[in-house]
Amino acid sequence: MIRPMKKGVATFDVVVAGLGAMGSAAVYHLAKRGRRVAGFDRFHPPHTRGSSHGHARVIREAYASGPEYVNLIRRAYALWETLEDESGAELVRTYGHLSMRPPGGAERLGVLESARAFDIPVERVSADDVRRRFPMFRVEDGWEGIFEPRAGAVFPEACIDAHLRLAQSAGAKLNFDCPVLDWTADGSAVQVKTRSGEISAGRLVVCAGAWVSSLAADLALPVEIERMTLFFFRPLRNAGMFTSGRCPNNTWVNEDGVSFYCQPDFGRGFKAALHCGRVGVNPDTMDRNTSPDDEARIRPLVERFIPDAAGPVVQSHVCMYTNLPDTGWIVDCHPAHERVIIASPCSGHGFKFSSAIGEIVAKMCMGETDAADPGIFGIAPLLAGGSRT
Repeated sequence: MIRPMKKGVATFDVVVAGLGAMGSAAVYHLAKRGRRVAGFDRFHPPHTRGSSHGHARVIREAYASGPEYVNLIRRAYALWETLEDESGAELVRTYGHLSMRPPGGAERLGVLESARAFDIPVERVSADDVRRRFPMFRVEDGWEGIFEPRAGAVFPEACIDAHLRLAQSAGAKLNFDCPVLDWTADGSAVQVKTRSGEISAGRLVVCAGAWVSSLAADLALPVEIERMTLFFFRPLRNAGMFTSGRCPNNTWVNEDGVSFYCQPDFGRGFKAALHCGRVGVNPDTMDRNTSPDDEARIRPLVERFIPDAAGPVVQSHVCMYTNLPDTGWIVDCHPAHERVIIASPCSGHGFKFSSAIGEIVAKMCMGETDAADPGIFGIAPLLAGGSRT
């Protein structure tokens, strides 16, 4: 049982606001390095109120956003393996990823550039190849794709739980159902206001996800919240074909440019989700229940491409993407307060990297030069209205 901190003033090396993907990794790496760290979350992680849930997320090495992410994901793979050894939990499983596109569809240049630059095994596959190797998919003539055999799943709830348990064992003070409300900074410290009292810290790390704007209001970050829905189907037929031993992750872009992805059944159903949702929502007032209309957007796609999987929905979830205009992330110091690090948002594709981002944040807090690349994760271009890609 993690006990909340007592009310009153306390002093820490680092306070972390938000204990989801990035925040849980940050408190873990900071505590392992002997920092006096306190973490706060407005809910009780792992939970279903933010962006870091859904049982399984995609992890892959040949990253579509560009080869500059490959060294980072390789470090993340290594850190997930270390965390598995330390926690005794399964956090990552590799079994392959198949990306499919229609005739004349845009080439997945990012994936192929990454694969060539870093010698990552990927295969170009035809419709006939897919029908032969993965008969659970209904592939139409002329479609083609890319198969990456070393890709797979990372299990978000298990990862967050492992990071937090081990952080606490290393001395981190974790506070649940207790958000950071405000902060002020000067040249020597950061004063942090929380629901349980005031805290003084050498540094503050903001990993607040969809609530990042409330803790960086002076920056007016160009953040947009997107409501996403996840559905888990009970296969109609051939259920054994949809386990991770036989079914890869699969991503489809249809003729209208609509993209969706699926993951195999890990015991909770065959997962399917669109890559787009309802934008401009408020994280505090958003509808967190899926509707028949939500299901009606994804079900026809599953019926078309993976018909045997399109049985009844056994569970569904709502989560959020916190998006930046260039779909990148922020891992950088506040422009006016070098003691405040912002490590959020992640534009819906950061979880797989979070073990490595937590390590980078810890290094930044300790003044190490091997930290985030400002060209990829910097704040300044966003505030100037530009792009970092």
